[in-house]
Amino acid sequence: MKILIIEDEARIARRLERMTTEFFGNKPVRIILCDSLQKGLDEIADQTPDLLFLDLNLNGDNGFEVLEQMVAASFHTIIVSANIDKAINAFAYGVLDFVPKPFDQDRLFKALNRFISPAIKQDETIKYLAVKRAGQIRLINIAEVIYIKGAGIYTELHLRNGQKELHDKSLELLQQLLPDQFERIHKSYLVNLQQAEKVLISPGSRYELLLLTKEILPIGRSKYKELKKKMI
Repeated sequence: MKILIIEDEARIARRLERMTTEFFGNKPVRIILCDSLQKGLDEIADQTPDLLFLDLNLNGDNGFEVLEQMVAASFHTIIVSANIDKAINAFAYGVLDFVPKPFDQDRLFKALNRFISPAIKQDETIKYLAVKRAGQIRLINIAEVIYIKGAGIYTELHLRNGQKELHDKSLELLQQLLPDQFERIHKSYLVNLQQAEKVLISPGSRYELLLLTKEILPIGRSKYKELKKKMI
């Protein structure tokens, strides 16, 4: 596992490194420290991390300017910053957590537990999913997302306007970020239940979900009972 820390204060960077090492214990973790935004971006371009710790104020560089690129990427981002007024916007853009400075071990461990435990949801609500298209970042309001389909190393966002957008994050990572209205109904599908009409039982005991768009998606056998309760 590779964890990247972009932090220009050496004392805080080393503290993050030490606490993160303690959290993972004997698990193999490679932690890279970068003291500038450009060094961090170069490191990401060289090898994609599994997790990024990002400060929002780096020697005058505004980490928020590249945040859209980070949350559109295949890895999770945790903000570590004294700019707590930026927290609401950061969550809206899809960061996994916002750890305010100064922080203690309990607070950092809470953020890391969110990273390793998909079932732990953040309290704040994500509003957008950032996607990359032709080198540009576009923000998609999650209210426009009908469902998300696993597509190899990518995921497909299926939107109310009939368009599809590719996202670099896996279904598992997106499920951690999205609110409870998004339900994993199948190993390959994550659905906005506000766009669902009813559960269908087809011949051969196959379960399917009829959407308001009249599309029909498969429901995994292990997901049927829980989904049925939520659809009542």
